[in-house]
Amino acid sequence: MSNPFISLFIPNLDGGGAERVMLHLAEGFAERGFAVDLVVAKAEGAYLSKIPTSVRLINLDAKSPVLLFKTLALKQYLKQEQPAFLISTLDIFSSATWAKRLAGVSTRVVMCVQTNLSQQFQDRHARVIQKLKWSVVQRFYPWADAIVTASEGVARDLEQHTKISMQQMTVIHNPVVTSDFTQKAQEAVAHPWFADGQPPVLLGVGRIVKQKSFATLIQAFALVRQQHPARLMILGDVDPREPEVKPELESLIAKFGLQDDVLFLGFVENPYAYMARSNVFVLSSIYEGFGNVVAEAIAAGTPVVSTDCESGPAEILNKGQYGELVPVGDHEAMAAAIVTTLNQPVDIKVLKARSQAFTIDCIVRQYLDVLSGLQAIQRPTAGAI
Repeated sequence: MSNPFISLFIPNLDGGGAERVMLHLAEGFAERGFAVDLVVAKAEGAYLSKIPTSVRLINLDAKSPVLLFKTLALKQYLKQEQPAFLISTLDIFSSATWAKRLAGVSTRVVMCVQTNLSQQFQDRHARVIQKLKWSVVQRFYPWADAIVTASEGVARDLEQHTKISMQQMTVIHNPVVTSDFTQKAQEAVAHPWFADGQPPVLLGVGRIVKQKSFATLIQAFALVRQQHPARLMILGDVDPREPEVKPELESLIAKFGLQDDVLFLGFVENPYAYMARSNVFVLSSIYEGFGNVVAEAIAAGTPVVSTDCESGPAEILNKGQYGELVPVGDHEAMAAAIVTTLNQPVDIKVLKARSQAFTIDCIVRQYLDVLSGLQAIQRPTAGAI
């Protein structure tokens, strides 16, 4: 393969939203005729098998300490391959900008911020580490040629905690609706809860971490059950950094006597089929960067109830036009919204029309506009983009 035109850099391919976004972007660029490299610090994670054949995987195989070795390995990659653009995400310590400077190349670096950093830092680090990380972001993110955020909320958070103004950022929502989304959503799900005549199914999707606040969802479900027959299904892996969360949720389920009607299914390769068959999708998060699963749920035609969290869901649902928004942590308001949605769901056609704003084609075009502004971009053909 000749020198890659666009490279995308991410630590690994764990089964999270940011990893899925990078796969979708890689696919979208490749479909338009660009040479694309997906560069990972370590070739591991649930999405490793999902890389499109049109995309070249570059495994830096960074040793410990990963931060140092991934930066040096990325420098060597940039020096050797010299892609025109490098889009980097989940890169708090700005390995991409350091690698570019060390390599002495002309590659344009785009830092992509996928989450609300202040909340993420607060959740996982002591105050001194939070200050260190913010100082790194403030000092080195401006080295990038462009900064893209997944939502206006993420941009506001970044501006509030650094000297980087929102005028220096471009908000581009995440691409979640793929060319095969409808096909995946229509796949069969061999689970008895989705059989005819069964009670409605509420669905939550996300890693089993405190940020997702599944405890709020379980408490809301307990109230819903007092008014309406229903079951609750949760898809997502346990995060090894927070192994205590699932046992806490299981204790809460036992407290309400809901063991027979709440199910954890772990990581599921095709959550869209579950979304399409569920009666209500519920996001209970304390914060998000964008809330990919909310956009995916409406693309599947599933009514949504979401916390009005920082940030993303209110932008996707247009301040409640396309789904119910409730205060963070308010399980009573969530229960009421779920019951309302079960009784009066939003029209499927309305939801699917809204989801067109989050197609790969729509989002890739916006990224290409950013890249075009950084350097005259040689597009493959007039009709390819």
